[in-house]
Amino acid sequence: MCGIVGALSKGPVAELLVDALKRLEYRGYDSAGVATLENGRLERRRAQGKLRNLEELLKSEPLLGNTGIGHTRWATHGKPSEINAHPHMTDDVSVVHNGIIENFHELKAELLAEGAPFTSDTDTEVIAHLVTRELRAGKDPVTAVFHILNRLQGAFALAMIFQGYENLMIVARQGSPLAVGYGDGEMFVGSDAIALAPFTDKIAYLEDGDWAVLTREGVAIRDRMGAGVERPVSQSQTGGLVVDKGNYRHFMAKEIHEQPEVVGHTLAHYLDLANSQVNLPALPVDFAQVSRLSLSACGTAFYACLVAKYWFERWAKLPVDIDIASEFRYRETAMQPGGVALFVSQSGETADTLASLRYCRQQNQQVLSIVNVQESSIARESNAVLPTLCGPEIGVASTKAFTCQLTVLACLAIAAGKARGVIGPEREAELVKALVEVPRHMAAILNDEHAYEALVHSLSKARDVLYLGRGSSFPIALEGALKLKEISYIHAEGYAAGELKHGPIALIDEEVPVIVIAPRDELFDKTASNMQEVAARDGKIILVSDADPAATGCAIQTALSVPSVHPFVTPLIYAVPVQLIAYHTAAFMGTDVDQPRNLAKSVTVE
Repeated sequence: MCGIVGALSKGPVAELLVDALKRLEYRGYDSAGVATLENGRLERRRAQGKLRNLEELLKSEPLLGNTGIGHTRWATHGKPSEINAHPHMTDDVSVVHNGIIENFHELKAELLAEGAPFTSDTDTEVIAHLVTRELRAGKDPVTAVFHILNRLQGAFALAMIFQGYENLMIVARQGSPLAVGYGDGEMFVGSDAIALAPFTDKIAYLEDGDWAVLTREGVAIRDRMGAGVERPVSQSQTGGLVVDKGNYRHFMAKEIHEQPEVVGHTLAHYLDLANSQVNLPALPVDFAQVSRLSLSACGTAFYACLVAKYWFERWAKLPVDIDIASEFRYRETAMQPGGVALFVSQSGETADTLASLRYCRQQNQQVLSIVNVQESSIARESNAVLPTLCGPEIGVASTKAFTCQLTVLACLAIAAGKARGVIGPEREAELVKALVEVPRHMAAILNDEHAYEALVHSLSKARDVLYLGRGSSFPIALEGALKLKEISYIHAEGYAAGELKHGPIALIDEEVPVIVIAPRDELFDKTASNMQEVAARDGKIILVSDADPAATGCAIQTALSVPSVHPFVTPLIYAVPVQLIAYHTAAFMGTDVDQPRNLAKSVTVE
């Protein structure tokens, strides 16, 4: 969740870019840099650490150009350092980049074989060399960028300036957000409206696959095929350091769409992407010596823990005890001295979770926590903290915090499996590769959002909805039901699909929608059998799957297609469809999506 800013201005831009980057500090970063054009020549300044270090450098070595780009980096490929800081450059182009280029290994090998002089450990540098190769083959910058964009796999946002082109900037978006700002004889680009607030309140948001050619006279936006498109220009209300909805109707919609970026940001913190390894911070826990792991949380965070139970037990062979925090705190559970307890909370202030944590400390447990607020009570009272790094979440119904919690738990499960000798190097690389692909697959689902909008006309009329899933899809069914209840006020329940015939099947008739979470895995045939039981009773099946609906052997009312992914990451991928189902249903019904009745974002009382 790094920050991008860029300006085609009437005067020097370096100081303006740094001021804009300050507005993006909430995203987190470990280095920063700016590049400008001075008399047609590319110049840059970079510094590790806080923006004040870059400011000091610019005082001693000023940049005077009127065209520039700036960036705050959170390390993905390559450790935090000045050499890995953005912008990355050749003599011909300078580029800043948010996201992950999944196929950078292959691209780098290709470029190295041609003699490209790499100077950093980043994935971003391959972009600069790819563009340079096209420019030196005689292409103009617009054609060169268009030619290389389809070579890049992953979720990304890009901004580029070019040697000799004082009145040109090219930007692109795939998964990571990017906004264009309109000035008076000036044009700007930023990761969000907050960055652009000092310059303009006229904002256009690029859509996935868009790329744009900016000059001081305006912008030409094109789709992934190169055809010109129009994107609406809105007036941003962001006047200070606040998070706004951008061009989304609700904060929840914005936060759902931020997931490819923030999940990528979280992955970058816990993985060594260059070597396909988990790279967790030092923890006061040796998982090789842990006999049982205790997990506890509330609400959506509890469902994240339920998914983690499948991960830890399957991939690390580590038995897991799991409790809703409000129940755990009163059971007076006997705990083995020196055991490990893990607590998950978005706010880090959840009263029941905090009370359970304190009980575990009294029982001499090593306490780990996964939180989004590193200064919170739960974080301060833990032996070690694993932050989710998803940025502020405004909507009461958790979305991006949930998937970032899952992301951290997945990395922790791999680390536990390694420590216990269950996961070897090849399996680790396989699981890390699956995680790295998650942002791209999330973006693909979000690009097909119209399918969910069409569904809600009938779903909004239901009084009761059932969600079914097996294996690690069972907690996603529970989460889907919770989301629908929270914001649409439709009664919904999630069940393990195998439990259908043990009671819930009595509810099935032609009026009851049944949403089935069914990835094409080793449990799919079992789940298909349960769907046939529903169909035999005239239930309306809504299938969320990567499988051909015909493979279920029964009538499907609506099929929502999901990308095929490694079974390890299906909970992360299938979380997005259940969020979209709930969101679009509630938005269609006109409920208060961001602040549903009777609910609070942080439950700080019992």
